[in-house]
Amino acid sequence: MLVVISPAKKLDYDAAPVTEQFTQPRMLEDAAQLIEQLLPLAPHDVSALMHISDKLGTLNYERFQSWSQPFNSDNAKQALLAFRGDVYAGMDADSFSDDDFNFAQQHLRLLSGLYGLLRPLDLMQAYRLEMGTKFSNNRGKNLYEFWGDKITELLNQDFASEGSEVLINLASTEYFKSVKAKQLKAEIITPVFKERKGDDYKVVGIYAKKARGMMSRYIIQNQLAQPEQIKAFDVDGYAYNSALSTDKQWVFTRG
Repeated sequence: MLVVISPAKKLDYDAAPVTEQFTQPRMLEDAAQLIEQLLPLAPHDVSALMHISDKLGTLNYERFQSWSQPFNSDNAKQALLAFRGDVYAGMDADSFSDDDFNFAQQHLRLLSGLYGLLRPLDLMQAYRLEMGTKFSNNRGKNLYEFWGDKITELLNQDFASEGSEVLINLASTEYFKSVKAKQLKAEIITPVFKERKGDDYKVVGIYAKKARGMMSRYIIQNQLAQPEQIKAFDVDGYAYNSALSTDKQWVFTRG
């Protein structure tokens, strides 16, 4: 069973990593090609491309300019510990044990606009490049066309090596579009998190993001191997709601 999540815009390269273990990203050659095409952009071009402020445009221009190989513990940080934001707050990987990191390395994957598909301990240099960015490149008009089948093929390799055939999709719609679902050699189950609003249940973005992180943590710390075990998820008041669920979309509600 593999779990996929989205990255985060917020990064932390100041705090020391809680583990010395690290691996190298498996799609670095592709990332280097993207960086090469991003380098000619001026700070205002970066701002316009990403629809961000001049200050953030300058910051990410500088990140692209300083991006270099080889990656090591001095110039990069493990992806799971570098990303911050709601999903990663729910994950709280800074409190993981060695066993947690080892299980996560085998079963958790992070989708990325720049790095394609990351394992938790893969080193990563700071960047911002959302998957939905309409960046014209040497493979197409956007990042979905740049990555093409590559992310799906690498996931299929992971499924083959793990001997599993189930993917738990805890990523956002924007990022999961980079996975070619019809080509994936696995069943896809998508957990959805809803809050009670009057007589109904609705998805509330900030809570849903944190819940995706909490479920990832739940799977990792309990070393779950079968998707049915996820239905016991009861963190922070959530409970599986069979009445609202379907075979492929499992709904968890609270309130």
